Parts: sequence; C-alpha cells; structure tokens
Amino acid sequence: MTKKIALVTGASRGIGREIALRLAEAKTDLIITYRDQEEKALHVAKETESFGIKARTMKLDMNNFKSINPFIESLKDLLKSEWNQEKIDFLVNNAGMGATVPMEKVTEEIFDEFMNVHFKSVYFLTQHILNFMNSGGRVINLSSGTTRFSNPGYSVYASMKGAIEVLTKYIAKEYGVKGIRANVVAPGPVETDFNNAIIRNNPQIKGLLSSFSPLGRVGETQDIGGVVAFLCSDAGSWINGQRIEVSGGINV
Repeated sequence: MTKKIALVTGASRGIGREIALRLAEAKTDLIITYRDQEEKALHVAKETESFGIKARTMKLDMNNFKSINPFIESLKDLLKSEWNQEKIDFLVNNAGMGATVPMEKVTEEIFDEFMNVHFKSVYFLTQHILNFMNSGGRVINLSSGTTRFSNPGYSVYASMKGAIEVLTKYIAKEYGVKGIRANVVAPGPVETDFNNAIIRNNPQIKGLLSSFSPLGRVGETQDIGGVVAFLCSDAGSWINGQRIEVSGGINV
C-alpha cells in the first residue's frame, strides 16, 4: 500500500516540528520546509524517520513570493525522484512569523511581509498544490486564537489569519467535489519561540495567559500536532470547512 505524503511548511521547530512528528507516528511520509534553519530541519527529518517513514527537507521562503513557482517545480521533481509519485496527499500551511506591532506603527513594509508570509504565498502555494493533490487529500491551515479574541499589537497578524480562515472555507467548497477536505486549526497561546518566545521568556505574560484557560496553563506544541494528525486521518474524513480552536478553552 502506497504511503501518504504530507508537505508541512515551517517544520524546523515549534508547532511545525510537532505536526511532523505526529504525522510520522501515523506512518505518513514527509516533506518539511524551512526558511533558513536547514540544520534544524534536517534534525527534525531524522527524528521523524525514527517512526519508519521517509522524510525530506526543502527550502522555502514564504516572504519571497517569486520563490513559489520554482519551489513547486522542485517539489514535483522530488516527488518523482524520491517516491515515484506525481501527487501529494496532505498540505499543512504552518510557516509563519510573529511580531507585536501597534497599528499606529505598522508600515507598508511590515504589512507586506505579513501579507506575503501569512496569506499571499499561502494562497498561491495551495492553489498550485491542489492541482496535484490526491482525492481524499487534506489542506490544514494554521490560524490563531487572535481571530476570535483581540490583543493589542496583533492587528496585522490577526487580519491575515482571518483571511486564511475565509480562504479555507472556499477551498472546502470548491475542491470538495474532488474529495479534498480543508480545515483550520487555530491555536491559542502556545509556549514556543514564536514572536521572540514572548510567552516562554516572560513568566508574567505566561501566568496571565494561563489564567484565561479553565485548564490553568498555556498550550504546548504537542497539544496542536495531534489535532492536525487527526484531521489527516480516516477518523477526520467527515470534518470539512471547519475552524477548530485548540486553546484549552481560553476565554470561554
């Protein structure tokens, strides 16, 4: 039986790494992308291969929109050379960047970088990959709890994630006829190095955010990875066009 193949963007660390590990645990072969952390990406690939799967790494800078088309061609070549396949099964759009910028200080340059990384490149990367995704495939887009509850300094980031959530519904609507499902996973506060490790390195902020959850803590990467793996499994096949918040019930 041919193994499923997943592309996970931004999987050299944090949530992306955990998603890759959980998919590997489910015996899914992997292509993981990185922006500039090649050694970390190679380490993640080695970790995932301990589950008996094949993993390869590819460089992808989501802020460089012109890199999308060459990346797609290289991806097709890799699928052919490593798997003798022309199609892929799962796409997890996880790559991202974070910065706390008050709206009054957002420049066009900052806006465009967030737009490229979190929406424009995601849109067209997904458009291309949907052309060679197997029936029964899944698109999982990572969003954020900040589309539901607002925090000062996240106007640009949350706006782009809101756009991703709307896009996901359209993917589900337009590609359902091909048997492809699309869903959003929206983490709440998670202790990673995202946004300069603002939660991990600030006990006061971590304590405050922990108090917002009935479970009394912030999220961990393993809280997110398993949900993505579930959505890519047979058990998640009837979930489509949904936003699944994984936040420990923050602000319920």
